[in-house]
Amino acid sequence: MVIRFINQAGRYFLFLKKVFSKPEKASVYYRQTMHELVSLGLASTGIIAIISFFMGAVITLQTAYNTENPIYPTYLIGLGCRDSIILEFSSTVSALILAGKVGSNIASELGTMRVTEQIDALEIMGINSASYLVLPKIIATLVFNPVLTLMSICVGIFGGWSAGTLSGVITSENFIYGIQYAFIPFYIVYALIKTLFFAFIITSISSFHGYFVAGGSLEVGKSSTKAVVYSSVLVLLFNVMLTQLLLS
Repeated sequence: MVIRFINQAGRYFLFLKKVFSKPEKASVYYRQTMHELVSLGLASTGIIAIISFFMGAVITLQTAYNTENPIYPTYLIGLGCRDSIILEFSSTVSALILAGKVGSNIASELGTMRVTEQIDALEIMGINSASYLVLPKIIATLVFNPVLTLMSICVGIFGGWSAGTLSGVITSENFIYGIQYAFIPFYIVYALIKTLFFAFIITSISSFHGYFVAGGSLEVGKSSTKAVVYSSVLVLLFNVMLTQLLLS
């Protein structure tokens, strides 16, 4: 088990070395990156927006029903919604969602190209297939995922405000005061730093599993599952590590 882990880790870092080797033609990489921005980034805005809205609503209602004691000021509902979304949901939970959507997409795409020998054809043509196929994906997610996180924060807080005011558990004035109260701007920076780490983990791990598929369509499906599982585990692990480093 340990030897297998060391072997896989070594292959992963050698794979990254190949991915980050010097691009052969910048214009081609630019077009590929623009394509991946739409495929991996823009296509994920819908699901992130929907989940963020309802999660913000749920956080607000749960906070309200658990702080019904008259000792607690009602603006704490808005404050709790704000901090929960910024510190944890919009970066970590969204990353887990993207690990399932984007990660499986990348692994299955590269896995299909491997089993149909398209990657072998690129290698025969003298093209660095790892860099050509994977580097634009990594750049695209590193650029667009922070945008998704900021959008998730805004939509989540709006969802919390909508649920709180429509259900009558808090007034609009108190909720807005709560999201402004004792705001720490570094929390936004913290969320974006985590997002960059998570974006790299999801894209590189998924690409690694898809790139080295051996077999047929069944193995492509297995590689997609492994990509999602390993990406999710590493996201949670790095979430703990980054929280300790950045907030302690």
